[in-house]
Parts: sequence; structure tokens; C-alpha cells
Amino acid sequence: MSRFPFPRAAAMLLALSVALPALAQQDPPRRLERLRALKAGDLADGADTDTASRAAPAGTRVVRDVSYGPDPAQRFDVYGPATPAAGLAPLPVVFFVHGGAWAFGDKTNTQVVEPKVAHWVAQGYIVISADYRMLPTPVAQQADDVAAAIAFAQSHAASWGGDPRRFILMGHSAGAHLVALISAGAHTAATPQPWRGSVLLDSAALDVPALMNQRHLGLYDRAFGADPLQWTAVSPMAQLAPGTPPMLAVCSSRRRESCGRADRFAEKATGLGGQVRVLREDLSHMQINATLGAASDYTAQVDAFLQSVR
Repeated sequence: MSRFPFPRAAAMLLALSVALPALAQQDPPRRLERLRALKAGDLADGADTDTASRAAPAGTRVVRDVSYGPDPAQRFDVYGPATPAAGLAPLPVVFFVHGGAWAFGDKTNTQVVEPKVAHWVAQGYIVISADYRMLPTPVAQQADDVAAAIAFAQSHAASWGGDPRRFILMGHSAGAHLVALISAGAHTAATPQPWRGSVLLDSAALDVPALMNQRHLGLYDRAFGADPLQWTAVSPMAQLAPGTPPMLAVCSSRRRESCGRADRFAEKATGLGGQVRVLREDLSHMQINATLGAASDYTAQVDAFLQSVR
């Protein structure tokens, strides 16, 4: 007899049935890792199962595959108004980092791109969606990639109509962890210019040592290994320093510990003179990503934060 209750087993079967067609489009090494994660029950951590899409919302100018490094994964896409009006001030920039357990994900995934681009480009933002190297590239080097991508985008923002001084970072799941790590002040190989604020969409890895010292999913072992010194080096909580940008930490109230970890992160940041607001949402981990940009109180609250820092 299965040790899992029937509803959980049924849910996993459903997840596999949705994921397998998308997996067939991936290269064999990534597909194998994705299958391993699904079999281990890691789907809920945020490796979304939507298929990649190259279709941007109508009325959007897209610059594809801007290279910020030599690796094929070191690319980002830029979305902006189709015809920026002459004489307008440079536009603020939302720089988005996808999730996927530090091992999967793609900058063109429809859940990553379409709702956010459709919403924020219409409001006068440039939206950048970035890829970065996946595991087995160490998480610390993934943070280096994200920091390098931000710095490169800032140095070239004017060519797309963007303002390098008005960047707002945003990430979901593993991407939220990387954004939080950089925002906390962790040392990275590249140093971006100061940015206005950061939005963290449901990261459960804000305190890596605490996470690893309790029962956890296997994906965290693959990401963070077994060395406590490495846990500290890639822990946003441990790296928090004075002078952090304002942050909005969105958390799913349906996930055990997600909001508690966000609260503790916000408390420490506040004690260091920072500003971190926690936004609880009665949404699943994936819904927090996929529904952002749709008309809702949730989107309105994220908009209010962006307006407060832009």
C-alpha cells in the first residue's frame, strides 16, 4: 500500500501528466534532472510546468537574447513600449529572475513573462526577464550571474529607453532567493549600481541554515550541499547588512514556514535600518508568480510598492 494518501498521489500523477509534454521539449540532461525532481515531490517548490512561449503581448517591443556573459544561459530579454514617445523621461525597469529550484526554468516561460509584461509595459515600465546558469553551477555563481546581468542591463538601459537609476528587482522562488541574496548585500563578482527596491515572490530559502537544519525537500540538498559554511554564504538572512534597498516579501499563507521565514527576515532587516514589508497572500506558490499582473488586490499592492520606490 502507498504511504501517501490518495489525494496526494493523485495530485502528483496530475502534475506529471502536465509536466511530461513540456519535458519532452527540453535537452536530455535538463529533462533527466527535472524528472528526478518531480519524482522526489519537488514540484511545489516552484519549477513551473508551463511550456516556453516566444509570443509577447501585442504592442510590445522585444529585444531577445541579450548576452551578458559567454555562457548560452547568460542571456536576458527586454520588453518595452512599441514606440516610446520622443522626449519622455527614461522609463523605470522591472528586472525579473525566474524560479525553478535553481535547476530549471526559462526567461520565456509564459508564467514568467506574459502577465507581468502586459501589465507593467502598459504602465510605462521596461521589463527584463533573465536567464542564468542552472545547477550543477553552484548557487553562489548563479548569484554572480544575476548580479552581472543587472549590472550589464543598467549599463545598457538607455538604449532601450530605460533609466539605469530606476531599477526594481523581482524574483520568484529560487529567483527570489537570488534577488534576496544580492539585495541583502552578499558579495558578488559584479557590483550593480544602486537600485530602488526588490520584490521577493515566495522564497522559502531566506534563512538557509535554518532550512537545512530541519526536515526539507531534496532539492535543497542539491542546491546548498552539506557544508554549513556554504549555507551561510548563500543565506540572505546571514548576509543581511545595513543599507539594503526597500523590499517587499510576498509569501504564500498556504505554505508551512514561508511567511514565518519572511517575517524573521523582515525583522532582522528592520533592526539593521532596512525596510522590508511582508505581504501574505492566500495563493499557492505558483499562483503568486502566475497571477501577478492580473487585476487583483495582490497586483495592486505590488504596484503600490513599485510606485513608492520608482
